Parts: sequence; C-alpha cells; structure tokens
Amino acid sequence: MKKVYYLKTCSTCLRILKELDLPSDFELQDIKTNPLTVDQVEELKALSGSYEALFSKRAKLYKEKGLKDQNLTEKDYKQYLLEHYTFLSRPVIVINDAIFIGNSKKTTEATKLALNES
Repeated sequence: MKKVYYLKTCSTCLRILKELDLPSDFELQDIKTNPLTVDQVEELKALSGSYEALFSKRAKLYKEKGLKDQNLTEKDYKQYLLEHYTFLSRPVIVINDAIFIGNSKKTTEATKLALNES
C-alpha cells in the first residue's frame, strides 16, 4: 500500500508532499473531506504500534478539551482519532509496511530514503 493521509488545507502537509514529489501510484486521502474509518485507524495502529503514536498532542482541540490533564488510554486515543481529523499527527505516509508519522525534518528525511528504496 502506498498512501498519504493529509489535510489539503495544511500548508505544512502540502510543503512536505511537494518536497517528496511522490510517484503517481500513491493514493492521497484528505482526512477532512474523507475522514478516517475504523479499519484505517486500526491498520495505521498495526503499522505504528499504538494509537498514541498517531495522535497529535499539538492539536488545538487537545488543549481546548483539557486532554493534556487527563490520563488517556489507547482506547481514548482511538476514539479521538475517529472523532476529529485534527487529532491525527499529519501527514501520515504509508509505504508498503513502513509508516511515517508527522512533519518533523527527521521523518521527512526517512520518508525520502524509503521512497528511494521502493
């Protein structure tokens, strides 16, 4: 599977996609207009090892809902990922069995290496 979960209104996501110059066989999913399904979230969890790894603690709603003061479980992280697109750490790029989560320079560089190998 070659897929990108992103937000087309996010300038950071768009910058990274442009920088990566992905081949045409990648499927792009705008998570605002096409929200994550239960199956997709479970698939991403299987690749990343946890729902928490997919969760953005920088999301505005994270602070607004006071979630940083709560002791969240994996079940909670899954629920929030399905509830609102803002909780997904973006972009999430899946290349076969490898997953790259977020927009750090390190993650983007690792994604580039994986693209060159695939």
